[in-house]
Amino acid sequence: MLKWGAAFVAVLAGVAAALGWFITAPQALEAAEIPEHEGDAARGERIFYAGGCSSCHASPDAEGEEKLKLAGGLELDTDFGVFRVPNISPDPETGIGGWSTADFANAMLRGVSPGGSHYYPAFPYASYIRMRMEDVLDLKAFLDTLPPVENRVADHDLAFPFSIRRGVGVWKWLYLSPDPVLRLTDADEALRRGQYLVEGPGHCGECHTSRDLMGGLQAQLWLAGARNPEGRGRIPNITPHEEGIGDWSESDIVGALKSGLTPTFDELEGQMADVQENLSQLPDEDLAAIAAYLKAVPPLIDAVPREAAAE
Repeated sequence: MLKWGAAFVAVLAGVAAALGWFITAPQALEAAEIPEHEGDAARGERIFYAGGCSSCHASPDAEGEEKLKLAGGLELDTDFGVFRVPNISPDPETGIGGWSTADFANAMLRGVSPGGSHYYPAFPYASYIRMRMEDVLDLKAFLDTLPPVENRVADHDLAFPFSIRRGVGVWKWLYLSPDPVLRLTDADEALRRGQYLVEGPGHCGECHTSRDLMGGLQAQLWLAGARNPEGRGRIPNITPHEEGIGDWSESDIVGALKSGLTPTFDELEGQMADVQENLSQLPDEDLAAIAAYLKAVPPLIDAVPREAAAE
């Protein structure tokens, strides 16, 4: 009887291991899911600025044209360990110059590398998964026009168990979804555009929304602010609550994104200054769409006490 019991336990363990291996496997796009679309670099440039790619992938002190040299190397020191931002310049050896269209689409929309392994969600593909395929391919077309920069970036330095990439498959199973964060009713075209820009390429929620212990966004606290993952302070609430931007009009939001000045003439600072610089390159209709969406999200109190800024 003991032998049968031990055998049964062994079988269960084997089934559980097989199931775990299946669940954690990277799920790449099928070839049929990638359309025959010739990337438009001009449209891709618009997506590039909506996503603020240079904010992470260019040198932190880069100015002007230097911001288009996406050599990577920025280090993000978080509770999970140190993430290092990769080189996404078109250098064929140390960047993404050798990537195919499918490689790029899989990275952006599935968080899967050309070698078939998981990318960590410090790369915000959990937002990019909501992007239209054509926009992804247009973005690649624009990136291909940028200067190639030779710079081999070291791998991340993460603590166990986060150092086990296969475990990212569990994270994806829990959190990765192409569904919109909010269900908008009676939304006009501008509001839909704003939702797309904020929830997709703009990935605003990645910073402005609090996370749970596994690093997943807490949708019930959407855009209500979060702790700064790299140290002291907080990322502010940008919902239309009085603790957020409730007293800002849509034109105030557009003005801030264009000029970097709040309605009270304070300057946007820190990481938001880089975000604003990128968003200011977008056409007015895109900024107006973003503003319409931010005024349409549920108003929420601060998810992180303001006192946290001094901790």
